[in-house]
Amino acid sequence: MYKKYFFIILILFFGIVLNYSLNNKPSIEPQKQVVQASPAVIQNSTASGVLGQQTKTAGCVAQNGLPDASCTPGAIFPQVTKEQICTKGYTKTVRNVPLAVKNKVYEEYGIYSHTTGEYEVDHFISLELGGSNDISNLWPEPAQPKPGFHEKDLVENYLNSKVCQGVISLQEAQKEISTNWLEVYNQIPK
Repeated sequence: MYKKYFFIILILFFGIVLNYSLNNKPSIEPQKQVVQASPAVIQNSTASGVLGQQTKTAGCVAQNGLPDASCTPGAIFPQVTKEQICTKGYTKTVRNVPLAVKNKVYEEYGIYSHTTGEYEVDHFISLELGGSNDISNLWPEPAQPKPGFHEKDLVENYLNSKVCQGVISLQEAQKEISTNWLEVYNQIPK
């Protein structure tokens, strides 16, 4: 008889401990800050990042190699430092975009079918520049026409290198990639 009560009490105890640990787990993901990709607003900003809002979640249209700013204004982890992004392997520690979120991004942009390699759900402000995994920082970037997502990867690496070398600040790199990454691409020595 005591064994029966012992097991019931034991199960209740573990249930309480598990419930407490799940509900009081400290978050290791930094709070997101959204960056609006509008050049005029960015130039007039006094903050390290310009706050923006995702104002559309359907009918999004990418144009001229850039995401729809109403759907993908960009988002960063504001607590991320130069030292963190310059540490080898940093992006592996923060990359977290579940398939369901990727599918939602495609849906927002009206893409219901595509072949492998045709698009990449890309971080508008890349992880290596402190960008976040928030849906407001994701867009289905095409491979074609060029420059496409492969070429944007070159821009991300170039800007990361400039930040890590101390040539530009992390905030400047975030501003450059979110304003018009194609301009940066055209300036990269080839």
